[in-house]
This record gives sequence, structure tokens and C-alpha cells, in this order.
Amino acid sequence: MGDVVRAPWNGYFVTGFDACSQVLRGRNWIAPDLAWQERQDDSKQWDAIATREMTTTLARLNAPDHTCQRRSLGNLFDRSTIERLTPDVERDADRLLDELAEKLRWGEADFVSTVSEQLPISTVGAWLGVPPEDYPNLLEITHNQVFAQELLPTKSQLAVSAEATVRLRAYFTDLVARRRAEPRHDVLTGWIHTWDAMEPDRERADEILYRLTMFVTIASLETTATLLSSMTALLTEPTRWAWLREYPEHIDAAVDEALRYDPPIHINTRIAAEDTVLGGVPIKKDSMIHVLYGAANHDPRRNPDPGAFDILRGGSHLTFGGGVHYCLGAALAKLEARTLLARMLDRFPTLHTVSPPVHAPRMVFRRITSLGVAL
Repeated sequence: MGDVVRAPWNGYFVTGFDACSQVLRGRNWIAPDLAWQERQDDSKQWDAIATREMTTTLARLNAPDHTCQRRSLGNLFDRSTIERLTPDVERDADRLLDELAEKLRWGEADFVSTVSEQLPISTVGAWLGVPPEDYPNLLEITHNQVFAQELLPTKSQLAVSAEATVRLRAYFTDLVARRRAEPRHDVLTGWIHTWDAMEPDRERADEILYRLTMFVTIASLETTATLLSSMTALLTEPTRWAWLREYPEHIDAAVDEALRYDPPIHINTRIAAEDTVLGGVPIKKDSMIHVLYGAANHDPRRNPDPGAFDILRGGSHLTFGGGVHYCLGAALAKLEARTLLARMLDRFPTLHTVSPPVHAPRMVFRRITSLGVAL
């Protein structure tokens, strides 16, 4: 239908790789922030509690607020941080695979609840100093909150998301307060010191710290868990699994192909900052532009024969976005994926799926709710 296709509202679907890349990296495409939402005629969706809460997080901010907050985080997962986190991720992966091995002794096991949902929360939870006993609660809240980030959420979904948002605010506001009262040698304490130096208003500083901590946490959970599940579902086809066991030097390439083939997020929205032309289509200022990651990654002009899962493809993808909003946790997600994959290949030579992955009914976040595996 074309690189730019009219949507049945004031928006466009962008499908081509180059056009999507142009939107993600171009300065004349902005995030749908509060200022844009307040200019819309139909504000019902934008007035929802959960929607407005997420609109004030890093992913929905534009310069100068986005620039200021992102710089305050620094390069979250640079090489030295990844090296420092690697032993912890390896330890957590081994512990979870021990649990999986025990379940597999008796037959089938659900990979999602046993491994893929647990590794991201263990990783980011330990990094932020979240008590392990709080992990189940945070997973439940996150699953419910993301409905507000759907393209066309229903009233019931927004209600569920609103309740989750209230719980998220209470939890992370308390976490910031506790860390302020009892500083540690951890990343959250560092952020507190940074914002105390930047922002003289303590109440405003704590509000920003809450939003940053909440956003980094929830952004690290659903997407990475889905990557781990879809990667496992794609690679445990017997021929692929056996080949990758023989050639483990291609593990990173396998992770990248999984990211290309089935990205955890399928849609991201930008706004035209001015009247412009995209892919030969005139776009009015304030129009919504929906970047379709899956379509872009399957553009045959960029990745020939895109429907084939090819570990040695050497292609490219937009799964982590681009430009100023490029995913902060890309390096961490890849660390978790390649660590887990390497250990599974070593420990479970005959691992295979016994049922296809079950997806939650969503358009934006591709959450996998279950994946049956066996030996």
C-alpha cells in the first residue's frame, strides 16, 4: 500500500524502512507530549489518568525537558556498566535455568513465567535496589499499566491501567523517599545527588526522580521479557538449535535476527512538528505518524526475503528506535538475551517448544503470556 498509508483518523502508518528511520531520527518529528495532546479536539483518551502519567515520562518528552532528563541519566548502560552487570545476569540466568530444569524433569514447563519474565525484573531490580520480595507486585502492575500505551485502548483497559498507575506512583515515590533517607552506593542514590544539584526545589526533584525510576523499570520489563520468549520460540526449532550449538559464535547475530523478525514493540508514534512531505505524501503539522517497526524490519528493500528467519542475514532493524529517543536499555536487553541463550544452548541440547507462544491481545506491546517447552 506504500511507505506512508493514511490511517482512519488524523494520522498515517509508516511502513518502509527508510521512511520509518527518517521519522525516528528527524528533528521535525516530535513525541506526542502534553502540549500536543492539549491541542487535540477529542481529548478523552489523552485525559485518562494513566495516559497523562506516561506522557510525562522520558519517552513522551521533547527538548528541552527530554534533553535535560536524559543527560542526567548519563550513558546508563555503557561498556563498563555492562561488564559490571554481566556476572549478576549470569548468576540470575543460571538460577532461573536451574528452576526450569527442575520443572522439565516432570515434563513440560512454561518458559515465560519461569524464565523470561523473571530475568529482566531480577536484573533491573537488583540494579535499582528494589527488594526481591517486591518483584511479583511490580510485574503485575507493569502488565496492567501498559494498556495506556496502546494505540486504541478501550475504557475497561484504561480503567485497569489507571489503577496500576496509582500503584506505580505510590511504589516508586516511596522507593525514592526510602533511598533519600538511607543512601546507598547505587544508581538511584546517584540520580538523587544529580537532581539535588540541578533542581533546588526538592519536591520537583523527587517528582522527576519518581518518573525516571518508574519509566526505566517498566521499560526494562515487558519488552525484554517478550524478546527472551520470542527468541526462544524462534530458535528452538531443532535444526536452528542444533546449528547454533555447533556455531555459538553466532549467538549475537541470532539475537539481532530475533529482534528484527518479531520486535517486542510494533508501533511507535511521532507528531509532525510542521507541514512536511514524507515518502511523497504531504503531512500536515500536528498529524500523528505511527512508525510500524515490524513492517520496517520486513521491508524487502532493506532485508531481502524478510519472511525467512536467517541468523546469518547480517541485516538491520529499527527495533530499538532511533535518534534522541533511541532505547536506553538496548545494551542491557542484548546482554540478557545473549547470556540466557548461551546458557540454554549449553544446558538443554534438546530444548523445544511444545506449543506456540500465546500473545496478549495488544497492538503495540507484543507481550507473550505463555510458551510451553520440553526436552
